Amino acid sequence: MKKLEIRKNAYYDSVTLMIISKEVKKLPGVAEALVGMGTDLNRELAGRTGLDAEGFEEVTANDFFVAADCETEEVFSDVVAKVDEMLNKKAEKSKSDYFPPTLEGALKIEPDLNVAVISVPGRFAAEVAESCLDRDIHVMLFSDNVTLEEEKALKEYAASKELLMMGPDCGTAIINHVPLAFANVVRSGDIGLVCASGTGAQEVSSIIDQLGGGVSQLLGTGGRDLKAEIGGIMMKLSLDALARDDRTKVITLVSKPPADEVAKQVLKQAKDTGKPVVVCFIGGDPAKIEKYGLYAAVSLEDAAHKAVALSKGQKPENFTSFAMGEERALELARAEAGKMAPGQKYVRGLYTGGTLCDEAMKILISKLGHIYSNIPLAPEDKLEDARNGKSVEDTFLDFGDDEFTVGRPHPMIDPSLRAERVIQEALDAETAVILADCVIGYGSHEDPAADLADAIRQAKGLAEKDGRYLSVVVTVCGTEGDPQGRRATQAKLEEAGALVLPSNAQAARFVQLIRNNR
Repeated sequence: MKKLEIRKNAYYDSVTLMIISKEVKKLPGVAEALVGMGTDLNRELAGRTGLDAEGFEEVTANDFFVAADCETEEVFSDVVAKVDEMLNKKAEKSKSDYFPPTLEGALKIEPDLNVAVISVPGRFAAEVAESCLDRDIHVMLFSDNVTLEEEKALKEYAASKELLMMGPDCGTAIINHVPLAFANVVRSGDIGLVCASGTGAQEVSSIIDQLGGGVSQLLGTGGRDLKAEIGGIMMKLSLDALARDDRTKVITLVSKPPADEVAKQVLKQAKDTGKPVVVCFIGGDPAKIEKYGLYAAVSLEDAAHKAVALSKGQKPENFTSFAMGEERALELARAEAGKMAPGQKYVRGLYTGGTLCDEAMKILISKLGHIYSNIPLAPEDKLEDARNGKSVEDTFLDFGDDEFTVGRPHPMIDPSLRAERVIQEALDAETAVILADCVIGYGSHEDPAADLADAIRQAKGLAEKDGRYLSVVVTVCGTEGDPQGRRATQAKLEEAGALVLPSNAQAARFVQLIRNNR
């Protein structure tokens, strides 16, 4: 039974409605549900999921609707009641807060505001960012779908005024110990970071905290900053800021390998800071970094180890081992491999963090040869229709990529789609290992381990019922100070049957040991 309720001229924000949609789907007797505004995108989603019931053609972009495929009228009444309950909770929570609708309104209340976090549709983002820069306000641009031309113009304008223009698609920053967007609770210290990747920044800063170090500033640049078209404008400005910051004694740079000319400029500037600099160009050539007298990191985890060593006045060394010890890791990997059925041979990497997915692929590619992905290392390994299709041999998916986030929150906010894929991969008799991340901290789901742990239990149960053993290897990116708690998150996943490794790099290397022993 398809049911529809339309509320004319009512508005609610999209993230709230996406989360409500997820919750009402869990109600007994509900096969599918969608709660949203009548935008073109939501109308398309309703059509694709068969929820465009009679009367849906009357829904406009100014209308709020509740659509469900449910067993009875009573079930739909429960759906509507649940929607109202959650909307009322949201309203009650926000009742005492005032959210000025314009930048001018915000500045009237707080005239000394000097940082703006912008999250609006991409086609409006550049104009909003420019209006902030006009007023000498630093910008963190969370929005994506901003053109390269717009990005370059914004960054050149910001640099001319010595303002930060972090982004677009910048998801992580910590400025004067204030976390912005997706960030973790880390100690204050003397290590400054400039990162062209969100989860890369989270992984490095979290491990720095776990090792007893601390962060002075963490500045994001957006993932395209070191492309030739942009020229590393914000990386260079941020480097200069950290060079002049008395609190920063050690600098760490994190990015995918930049364009060659940009890399030369950035590395030369890093050398000229006069401070020790650790550089993690994920999967890049360490020799190109070391010839400038800088410290090349072989992984995100290694970057954290080297930065903390330098902070403590110690000699940095490559960290490529296991916290549990090499012998124990090999013994455990052999045990995992020995439980599998003969036909099990492929690794399925299911990630909410794009940089973590990329790093894992680069660690494993020499062993696996080809890794199919929606963010492939080689064009020929591009996976077509990653969202709806099946995995091919060794497959790694970034659930934060645009293909998976159309009409949905980022998977670190709503990890349910990734959880569904864990179960789907368990049904494939050739799946040997599922490798996954669990990112905690500010901005992330209040309990991302819950969905993942439940999916792991189901997945391992399905494999066992079919006479197979499914190995699940997980890493938790975050700190004990995060709202979710690192140890509590690890415990939930371990109770579900996952092997939880201390870092993404260790998790990937452990999977390689399993494959070596198949």
